[in-house]
Amino acid sequence: MKQTRLNIITKTKKYPIIIGSNLTSSISKIFKFNSINFDKCLIVIDKGVPKKFVSNIKKSLKNKKIFILFFNASEKNKNIHNVNKILEILLNKNFSRNDVLISLGGGITGDISGFAASLHKRGLKFINIPTTLLAQVDSCIGGKTGVNSKYGKNLIGSFYQPSLVVSDIQFLNSLSKRDIICGYGEILKHSLIDNKKLFNFLNKNVKKILSLSSPFIEKAVYESCKIKKKVVEKDEKETALRKVLNFGHTFAHAYEAGLGYSHKLNHGEAVILGMKTALNFSLRENLLNKREYNLIINHIDNSGLPCSIKKYFSVKDLNKILSFMIKDKKNNSEKINLILLKKIGKPIFNKKYSKKKLRLFLKKYLAN
Repeated sequence: MKQTRLNIITKTKKYPIIIGSNLTSSISKIFKFNSINFDKCLIVIDKGVPKKFVSNIKKSLKNKKIFILFFNASEKNKNIHNVNKILEILLNKNFSRNDVLISLGGGITGDISGFAASLHKRGLKFINIPTTLLAQVDSCIGGKTGVNSKYGKNLIGSFYQPSLVVSDIQFLNSLSKRDIICGYGEILKHSLIDNKKLFNFLNKNVKKILSLSSPFIEKAVYESCKIKKKVVEKDEKETALRKVLNFGHTFAHAYEAGLGYSHKLNHGEAVILGMKTALNFSLRENLLNKREYNLIINHIDNSGLPCSIKKYFSVKDLNKILSFMIKDKKNNSEKINLILLKKIGKPIFNKKYSKKKLRLFLKKYLAN
C-alpha cells in the first residue's frame, strides 16, 4: 500500500498523519522527511506491542540515543503516577525541548505520553505511533491528552498537538477481534455524525473491514481520519463543534467508570453501547426518526458488535451511572450535556437534560 498523508492544521500547530504499511522499518527516513530532528528520544512502549515492531524502530533510529519505558496499558494505569514515571526519566536524562518523546501503543499510551510531553519544560516534541485501530482513527488526531482519576475518565489533561503521527496498518494484524471491534466503534461514530456515504460504505463492507481486508480497512481508516481532521481544525479546544465527537461518550464514559475501568468493557465497546443509548434517547425525544434509528441499530446488531447493556448493568446500577454522567467534563451546570442525533450526518450538541429526566429514561432503558 502506498503512503497516504493528511495534514492537520490547527491554530497551535500543523502536523502530518502518515498512513501506510511497513512504516516502522523506515521511521528514521519518515522523521527526516518531516523535519523531525533530535539527539535523544524516550519511547514509551505498550507491553502488548509485538517485539518485531520495537526492533524495527530501534534499528531505524540506531544513530540516536534511545531510552525505553515499557508501559502496561490499561485504564487503571492511565494515571498521574505513571505520568510522573515518564517525567522522572525525561528530567533525569536532561531532555531538552528539542528532544523527542515517542508513544508506541494504543490510545491509552498516547494519552499518557502526550500529557507528559505537554508538561516537560512546558512542551517537548511528541510523536505518536498508534498501534491499535481505535488510536489510528481517533485518539492520535486532535491533541487530547490526559489521565483518569477516582472522580472519572480524562478529567486531568491538556490539549497538546503532536509533531507527527505515523499509522502503520501492519500493526492491526497483531490485534484481537475484540480490539478491532473497539476501533470500529469510533469509525462508525464518525460516519453517524458526519457522513451518510461513509455509513453506507460501512454497512455494505463491515465484515471485510473487521477482517482487515485490503483496501477496505485502509479506506475506513483514511475516511474516518478525514472526518476527525475536519472537526478538529474548526474547533481545536472543544468549545463548540468538536463536542460532536463525543456522540455516545457521555454514556460510554459512565459505563466504563461504573465498571471500574475493568477488562469486562473496553473503551470502544463502551462507545458502541453508549451510542445505542444515545440513539434510543434521540428516538424517545422525537429527534431521530424510526427508520434511521432501525437502520443504525440493525447495523450494530447484525455486525457482531456489542449490543446488550444488560450484560453489564441493571436498574440497581442507575445511581452509579448517573453520578459519573454528572461529573462528565462537558457539563458546565447541574444539567447533563448530551450529543444526540437528528439523522445520519446531522448531530445535535449542547442539548442539556436534568438528572431527573435521564433517571426516568435510564430506568426504562435498563429494564427493557
